[in-house]
Amino acid sequence: MFRLLLVLLVPMVVQSSLNPVDCNDIYKSGFGQNGVYTIYPAGPTSPVQVFCDMSIYSNAKWTVIQKRQDGSVNFYRKWDEYKRGFGSAAGEYWLGLETMHLLTKTRKYELRVNMEDFEGKKVFAQYSTFSVGPEAEGYKLTLGDFKDGGAGDSLTNQNGQKFTTLDKDQDSHSDNCAQIFWGAFWYNQCHYTNPNGIYAWGESTYGIGINWLTWKGYTYSLKTITMKIRPVTEQK
Repeated sequence: MFRLLLVLLVPMVVQSSLNPVDCNDIYKSGFGQNGVYTIYPAGPTSPVQVFCDMSIYSNAKWTVIQKRQDGSVNFYRKWDEYKRGFGSAAGEYWLGLETMHLLTKTRKYELRVNMEDFEGKKVFAQYSTFSVGPEAEGYKLTLGDFKDGGAGDSLTNQNGQKFTTLDKDQDSHSDNCAQIFWGAFWYNQCHYTNPNGIYAWGESTYGIGINWLTWKGYTYSLKTITMKIRPVTEQK
């Protein structure tokens, strides 16, 4: 009787029940619906809202780090905004470079990029690992191996690049790629993909829209694009 009472008085420790780091932690706490949740990658005093994709096709669940779907949010923004994040997790948003760094410095993640055109066709590109370095290193992008889901590989070209915005040029081009192509991203010289470019409803000016070169080229701006990450060790 005493042992039973003691067990009842000791609170259960459920991983991530109070301060989940990502959407996978939230799922393991008993929440299985797609939607907006709060995570704490920097600790209990720094809540961040994210959209969680709790799709049933894997054990590990996806944390959405970027989403474009209707042009309702302006993505042509400065460094500080890309650092801290903007938009609404219920709609279009950018999670924030600092949050991405905090997430990927302690856990190993893979990246999936889902895309849809205005004709309703859906494809994806997947990368075996994804991490973002610290601000002191320009929030450098590091990617693993590519897996094709019909989109082709338009991101490996930008692997190893620092992040560039209209007011902070860290790309490999002699000019500022963010200013040239009205976006912000891990540009090289300049891009094969421009997920944060201008929302343009299909046909667009060369390189300025939401492009994925290996699927739709430089003059087609996608209807939707979503970048999301999940823990590698629990993906099966």
